[in-house]
Amino acid sequence: MSQFEQKRHPLTPDSPAEERWSEIVRRLRLTHPDARCALDYDTPLQLLVATILSAQCTDERVNKVTPVLFARFPGAEALASADREELEETIRSTGFYRQKARFIQETSRRLLQEHDGSVPGDLEQLLALTGVARKTANVVLGEIYGVAEGVVVDTHVKRLSQRLGLSEENTPEKIERDLMALLPRDFWIEISHLLIFHGRRVCRARNPKCADCTVNDLCPSAFLF
Repeated sequence: MSQFEQKRHPLTPDSPAEERWSEIVRRLRLTHPDARCALDYDTPLQLLVATILSAQCTDERVNKVTPVLFARFPGAEALASADREELEETIRSTGFYRQKARFIQETSRRLLQEHDGSVPGDLEQLLALTGVARKTANVVLGEIYGVAEGVVVDTHVKRLSQRLGLSEENTPEKIERDLMALLPRDFWIEISHLLIFHGRRVCRARNPKCADCTVNDLCPSAFLF
């Protein structure tokens, strides 16, 4: 008998989400003790840039691009003054490379002009940067500063929140609001890592491994896909 079978909680998929979330979190912690930010970085700026690059791109692909990127352009000054075509070519494989190159350069210039080249630890200041929406801001705040201003909602978090019955919404902004209302602030940073790792390894978009899922008895969508 597995550790999960030994510790089954007397809850069902029909139990209120507020009563299920803590047990879901407990089991996901046991299942994914290595859950963390999957983007490789050494500095706050590198994480900010990597997160911008991760839009519509896998973290694995971004991690292959950023070592070359940061070797060529090691800081905000280098990124801000980079030849646009060279920058675009360096990040081409992440997709939407022209737009991302513009975001990176304009953000780097603004960091130099308004923040002495440093990445701010304030939500509104981050959101004022070009190409930085709530997801990117929440990644930086949670990972660099340990500040929980919201919940990172990517494709995995969106899918699992819906499947687990934690949210019935379809937009990241509304799903984030639901999760913030449901979960104590202390869990806002951790829950994203747990759901992302579970989404990659078990609850996949296609052919989810429901039989191997440690929260299938609490999931209203189990075995429906």
